[in-house]
Amino acid sequence: MNQETGTLTPTPPFDFDKSLQFLGIFGPTKNEQRVSSHSLTKAITVDGQTVVFQLTSKGTIEEPLLEYTLFSAQPITETTRTGVVDRMTFFLSLTDDLQPFYHIGREDPDFAPIIDHLYGYHQVKFLTPFENACWAILTQRNPMNIAQKTKQALIERYGNKLEVNGTIYWAFPEPIQIAVAEERELLTLVRNERRAEYLSAIARAFSEVDEEFLSAAPDEEVEAWLRKIKGIGEWSATFIMVRGLGRMEHVPLTEKRLVEAASKVYDMGEGMSRDALKRLSERYGPWQGYWAHYLRVAS
Repeated sequence: MNQETGTLTPTPPFDFDKSLQFLGIFGPTKNEQRVSSHSLTKAITVDGQTVVFQLTSKGTIEEPLLEYTLFSAQPITETTRTGVVDRMTFFLSLTDDLQPFYHIGREDPDFAPIIDHLYGYHQVKFLTPFENACWAILTQRNPMNIAQKTKQALIERYGNKLEVNGTIYWAFPEPIQIAVAEERELLTLVRNERRAEYLSAIARAFSEVDEEFLSAAPDEEVEAWLRKIKGIGEWSATFIMVRGLGRMEHVPLTEKRLVEAASKVYDMGEGMSRDALKRLSERYGPWQGYWAHYLRVAS
């Protein structure tokens, strides 16, 4: 087993324990990582190489520091190490500066208590936008528990695994691993013709797109690209923009859970309109995605 170690310095305030707490209740990645006191262990595949990363907190909320250890059956080159470090940083939103968001939120008397409750929590995203897109398809008109089982079946059929210290960690497939799959086999796993077709379309799209485009292109261009993929509608595109790409200027205005959470916090009853939710979110400007995420997490 090959190993590499190093450190990451998140932008303060950063509370790693709150990230771990979120992962402990986050249904889409249930059983896909090991969470313990101040530590996270999870697998990822980067350019065909499976790496297990272990992160441990060694700092404080105001002076955060994470130590990492990478494990792989293959030699860990500088390119692989950089790729995994970039992905860990992205996954846990380590570079997000929450101070501007907190400044706006503390002037919102209904929302300020949520900031106090979640102080230092940086959004935990999906490990990759492709995984997020697949989850969006799997949950379309589908119970959460069935979506989870189907996702696990996809991982075990097309993903990679690595055993570290007696525990097997599975990495979600890279786009090409599903793009080359036979649709008949995919249908057997997904058990829904429409979802199998959509997953194939998403895998092909993500296997061909330039990652630099996804991370650096203007919002409207990325959203338009997502909407062209068969199966990706308005809600799914916004979901991926926020939770898969970290573009926090977006709010899923039609999401039932968000509407319920906002209605409760702002005492507007159960029937908050889309326009009312939009007005509330707009005061947060480029941070409205964080505002929405905090509302859902707090609920």
